[in-house]
Parts: sequence; structure tokens; C-alpha cells
Amino acid sequence: MIERYVVGLHEVDETRVAVAGGKGAHLGGLSRIDGVRVPAGFCVTTAAFLRIMAEVPSIDDRLDQLSRLNPDDRESIRTLSARIRQTIEGVAVPGDLATAVTDALARLGDQAAYAVRSSATAEDLPTASFAGQQDTYLNVVGSAAILRHVSRCWASLFTERAVTYRLRNGFDHRKVHMAVVVQRMVFPDAAGILFTADPVTGNRKTATVDASFGLGEALVSGLVNPDVFTVRDGEVVARAVATKQLAIHALPEGGTREAVIDPRRQRQPALTDPQVVRLVELGRRIEAHFDRPQDIEWCMVDDDFQIVQSRPITTLFPVPETGDRDNRVYLSVGHQQMMTDAMKPLSISVWRLTAMAPMLEAGGRLFVDATARLTSRAGRAAFLDLAGRGDPLIRDALETVVERGGFLPTLPDPGTGGPPVRGAAAPIETDPAIVAELTERSRTSIAALRRDIATVTGPALFDFLLEAFAEHKRVLTDPLSIQVIMAGMEATWWLNDQLGEWLGEKNAADALTLSAPGNVTSEMGLALLDVADVIRRHPEVVAFLRGVDGDGFLDELPKIVGGTEARDAIEAYLDLYGMRCAGEIDITRPRWSERPTMLVSVILDNVRLFEPGAARRRFEQGRQEAEKKAREVLKHLRTLPDGEHKAAETQRMIDRVRTFIGYREFPKYDIVSRYLVYKQALLEEAGRLERAGVLADREDVFYLTFGEFQDVARSNKADYQLIQQRKDAFRSYQALTPPRVLTSDGEALSGSYRRDDVPTGALIGLPVSAGTVEGRARVILDMAHADLEPGDILVTAYTDPSWTPLFVAIAGLVTEVGGLMTHGAVIAREYGLPAVVGVADATRFIPDGQRIRVHGGDGYVEILP
Repeated sequence: MIERYVVGLHEVDETRVAVAGGKGAHLGGLSRIDGVRVPAGFCVTTAAFLRIMAEVPSIDDRLDQLSRLNPDDRESIRTLSARIRQTIEGVAVPGDLATAVTDALARLGDQAAYAVRSSATAEDLPTASFAGQQDTYLNVVGSAAILRHVSRCWASLFTERAVTYRLRNGFDHRKVHMAVVVQRMVFPDAAGILFTADPVTGNRKTATVDASFGLGEALVSGLVNPDVFTVRDGEVVARAVATKQLAIHALPEGGTREAVIDPRRQRQPALTDPQVVRLVELGRRIEAHFDRPQDIEWCMVDDDFQIVQSRPITTLFPVPETGDRDNRVYLSVGHQQMMTDAMKPLSISVWRLTAMAPMLEAGGRLFVDATARLTSRAGRAAFLDLAGRGDPLIRDALETVVERGGFLPTLPDPGTGGPPVRGAAAPIETDPAIVAELTERSRTSIAALRRDIATVTGPALFDFLLEAFAEHKRVLTDPLSIQVIMAGMEATWWLNDQLGEWLGEKNAADALTLSAPGNVTSEMGLALLDVADVIRRHPEVVAFLRGVDGDGFLDELPKIVGGTEARDAIEAYLDLYGMRCAGEIDITRPRWSERPTMLVSVILDNVRLFEPGAARRRFEQGRQEAEKKAREVLKHLRTLPDGEHKAAETQRMIDRVRTFIGYREFPKYDIVSRYLVYKQALLEEAGRLERAGVLADREDVFYLTFGEFQDVARSNKADYQLIQQRKDAFRSYQALTPPRVLTSDGEALSGSYRRDDVPTGALIGLPVSAGTVEGRARVILDMAHADLEPGDILVTAYTDPSWTPLFVAIAGLVTEVGGLMTHGAVIAREYGLPAVVGVADATRFIPDGQRIRVHGGDGYVEILP
């Protein structure tokens, strides 16, 4: 097959990215849409680029060097990429390739001016736009100049910004190729950008148009502020006309220049309202063709629009696909589960199969449909109250939707579906034996699961697991278990509300729940202190652990003096808690038992920061403080009118909260215990398929749903195109930030705190554990890399139970996600740590090492001088 170095735009469409690059393929697709005008042109194909690259000396070695660079090593990237660009531009264009370009120019009109534009194969993709990463040259005149600029476009694949983008997003430099688009130059009266969805809010029904006079380069380069029009339902609903002092115009001899706009035109809009509406209608046609919202570059000449580029808007958070045309409101599951990272398909499908409520997937995250709860006035009030107790930002986001009017109807009854509002626990006796019975039921069920699953392999495994998932849900929905959880939570709320009203106490339950018994998560953190006590006795073991860099270290420990005792202590800990890990609701995440090195730095911190017996002393200190607080509260209550009754009721609630609040953590422990069993069985099956040659790597099944994995096990055939598509999609989802609330229009709402009672400049959040502490902020996103000193305050995105071992060593906690009854808040209260959660962008606004003051009772964080 003879390689073609030039193809006309009319010969390609969006399926020919490998030939024409993203920009060229999209322009070809645009040219096929009825009513859309695209300037005439052609593509210098990737085959031409590959031929040139074959002439670059030592290019393989240079790309190897480039791939090994850290994306933050800007100086090395700048130096090496500049050398590669210089070399590529120095390669002479072969005669036959040059002839193919000049012949194409002759067919279009050799004397015309052209735009010469880079078009990489990893550009303008649904999952990665690469916007602005490569170069464009405007008003290029003459075949010699065009060939020179084609070489510059090839070289621009290795600009510093393009190389850094690929390194950060996991793109292989060798697999990204460059085509070049050559198009007739358009000399517009006005130009700009059309977003067919609001790029800020994500609303798919709102379009925005940026417009300015002259070439769009003035707008793209930031030279001028554009006019901005907002369009909804075929009408301009908002406009902001800028003062446009400069424009960029083409020069007759080639190139461009800046020109001052006549002062009489500077405040005139670049487009009329009818023109804006017509442009948006054109954009909707383009959006429909590509089946996703678009970022469109346009030009207008004599009241006629021409489209010079269209790419997907990759920053929008996807909307759950339900097929329902009614307006819907979705709540993020990740914000409730303290795991807002993207999840792989197997994780999502297993969570959905084992969850208590129906869930929808979007952007690698899970959501529940809250519409039914919000359409009933009575049901809405209770639902908003519950949401507000957990996370005021969710409540504010929901209220924003409700108060807007016209989006949701108001129905007379709460309807059905959606997450449960409250669980309305029936009265329950305050008896520790109830908790003991529930935990024993769970442990017995999990032991049976481990025993029975060991004998099942092949396709039968999936039928077994579906039955196991049913048992999983039965345990989670046990009415007695829900009663106990709600009893503990409602007792907490009661104490905070009533003692606040009667005594003016803020968050009184925080002190009353210190060292509450039976909390499997807080016990996990203290148990690692006991492991440190064993290891501390053996200096050789401590020295060995400081150099550990692989997960086989447990097998090496017995070779060291004291190593057998240390190994036994770590393995005993892993037997109880090895199913845990960061992001543990994701079944594909490596568990501590699979990668015990994740615990080494925490164990060493415990050895360094604590004296022997710290776990027992810490728990006993908390218990005594809780008892002291209870005595003080009851004594004070008895001095009030009807004090004996208030004190008796309060004592009953204190007993209830201390008996039941610890169990709040056990269902999650049950879930992740089962998840490890499921994962081990699924990986064993994937290993069988790998050994049979069905899979290239057993972890490829992470990119299949449970049902798809089941089909592979039955057919012994895997769809690797699907797996690669899922890998690409997952990589793109990792870059997205999920909203707390999402509407069916695509609007992402994160809510805001409406408070004026905090110091200027303070970061506002939700108070979840009382007390004020000042110290050094340690911004930690991976607990395996923690390096703590006494008095440090942990600042992170979110904490699930796996972070608890760090809590014993810190003085306070700040997170971006969380609620009053989420795991981090519960453990912070039991450990007596001042904590503020739900602090938007805390890890961005608080530098690592910065001194801060955490006001855990008032819900804000001060950044200190």
C-alpha cells in the first residue's frame, strides 16, 4: 500500500484521527455537516511526519530520555524538547513529499494565503483535548513558507507544554503522531469561541459565545477581553460587551499585526443578538453530529459563519444516562463514602450489585437519584434536614436547585425511590449485647463466605458471587443493624441539639463520645501503636524497615534479630485489618494485606513519636475525659428548671451514644472484609484466564463490568478494543472533579457556606470535632508518604477508615470532603482531635508546612502569618 502524504479535508472524517490527527479529522467531519461551512484545505498526513521522524538522528534515545523525565522537571523538559524541535526543523523535506504539498496548494490556488495548523493524533479527543499544546500559523503566503511552517508544526509536537501534558496524562511520546492542516485563510469581521455547554457550570442547555473583532487569535492569546453572550432556549439571556481596544489583522505579505480599533467601535458588540442565536443553532447541529458538547472556533465574514475548529469540551463532568427526559437531581455517592476518586468499571459494577440503593454511573463515579425526595414539600424538608446534618454544602447545592423554580415540580407525596430519608429507628434497648450479637453474625457470615468460595472456580464463580452479593445486602439491610446505627446517630444529634439549647454547649457530643467502646476503626489505629511497641524493642528491625521498598519484606524479617516477633505482630494486625486501604470501596484498590509496605512509614512514625503503652493510655485518657464531661453536664442540668428530668433524659442519651456509636463503623468493616474475599476469588479467576492466554494481564478485568467478566470466563474471549477504550476513559475521568450535586442538564453544584461570623480570609468548613489547635499543616494525599512530627495537623482531600492509623499521631484534621457522621469525623471525635471537614480546595489553599489554626467547634481554619 502506497502511503499518501496529502489528503483533502473532504476525504477524512472523525474516524481518521490516525491519518489526519484530531483537528484534521474533526474538520473533515465538520465539512460533511449540512449547513456548516469549513474553509477549503487539506491534511499533510501522519505518514509524512513518520517519514521525517525516521530521518531524525538518535530519535529513539531522545524519546527514551524524554519518557523518563519527571513532569515537574521543567528545566530538563525545556532543554531536551528544544533540541528535538531544532533537529526536526532541520530535516530537509524530501522532494516527493514537498511535491505532494505544492500540488495540493496548486489545486486550491497557489497564490492564496493559508493557515497552517498542527493536528496531533492525541488532540481534540473525547478524553483529552490537548488544547493549545501545539502550534498554529496564520496568513502564510507562498509554497516555500508553507513547507517551512509544516516543519514547524511537526516540531511543535515537542513543545515544552505538549511534552509536559503527555507526561502528566500518561501518553506515550512514540504513539502520538502529527498531521498538519493547511486551509485557505479566512479574513473575518469578527471571530471567537462558542461553547455549546456552559464551561463553568456544566449546564448542557446553556451555550456561551465569546466574540471580538478581527482574527480570533486576539481572543485566544488573551490580547483582548471578548464580548460574552449567554444563550438558552434560542434566546440571548445575558450579555457583557467589553471595550475592545485591539484586533489582530492579516498583512498582505503574510503574517499578522495588531491594530487599534476605532474608538467609536470599541464598545459596539462584535455580533448582534440574532447572529449569536444563529451561531448557537449552528453549534447545536455540530454538537449533535459529534454527540457531545463542543468547543468551537468560528469566524464571521459578511454575516456568514465559517467553522475553523471543533473539539469536545473535556472538562465537563458527564451526566448519568437514564433515558429519562424529566429533570433529575443526582447526589454524589463518593462524597458520602469519602472516596471521590474515579473508579474502574469492575469496582463500579460490584458496588452497584452490593449497594442498598439504586445507583447511576457517570465520570467513573456513582450517584443516587434524589429527585423523588425533592419533589414532595414534606419529604423535601426532612431530606434537606438530613443532608444538612451530614454536609451543609450538599444542602446548599440542593436548595439552589429547588429555589430556582421551574426545574423540579412539587408533588403532594414523597414518591418512591432514591436514598432513604432517615431510617426512623424504632425504640431500642441500650444493651451492649445487641452490638455483640450483630458483630458475631457478621463474622460468622464472612467466615462462611471464605470457606465456601474456596471451592468454586470458572463460570460457576460468578453465579456463586451473585448469591454472595445477596447475602451481603441482607446483612447490610438487617433491620436491627439499621436500628443500632440510627440510635447512635440520633443520640448524637439529640445531645448536640438539646445541650446546645439548655446549656449553650457547642457540639457537646464530641467530648461525650471520646474512646467510645466497640469502634473497629478507632481500635485499628490504636492497634498499630501496639505493633510499634513490638518493633521498638528491636533496633535491627527498625533499621531494616527504614530501607524497605518491596512487599516481600515480611519474608525477610525472620532473618533479623527480633524479626520473627515483628513479622508475627504485623501479620496479626493484617489478619484483622489487612482488607483496608485508601479508597476501599473500590474493589480494585490494593489492600494492606497485598501491599504491606503502605503501613511501614506509619509504623516507623509510631515508633518515633510514641512511648510504649501509648494505645492503652490514650484510650483510657479519652474514657476518663468523657466520664468527666458527662458528670459536668449532668450536674449543670440539675440546676435548671425541671433539671432532674433533663439530666435523666441526657444520661439515657449518653448511655445510648456510648453503647451504639462505635457500631457505626462496623458495617463498612463488614463490606471491605467481603470485598477482599470477592477480589481474591476474581483475581484467581483472572489469573486462570491469563495463563490460558485469554487475557494479557489479569488486572485487565478491572476495566470490565462484573457481567462482562462473567462473559469472558464463559467464552474464553476478551474484547481488547473495549478494554483499551475503558483504560482511556478511566484516565480522563481521573482528571475530573465530581460535584456534590449534579442535574440532568449537566449543571455541577458544589454548594457554598453562607456565613459572616468568621475572620476575613478564613477557610470555612463543617465543625465535626470540637477544640482549637494551632500547628504545622501537613498536606498529605497518600498516607504511605506521611512524615509527621508531634503537633502536626493533617490536611487532605478526604479520609476513609484506612487513614485512621495517622490520626493517633496528629493534633488536628482538615479535609475537603466530609460530614458530621462520616468516618473521619467519628474517629476524630473519639480521639479528641479538633477537626473541620468540607473545606473546599483545602489542599490547594493551604501550603504544606504552613502554620494554621483549626477551630473545630466553629468550623473554620485560619492561615497564620
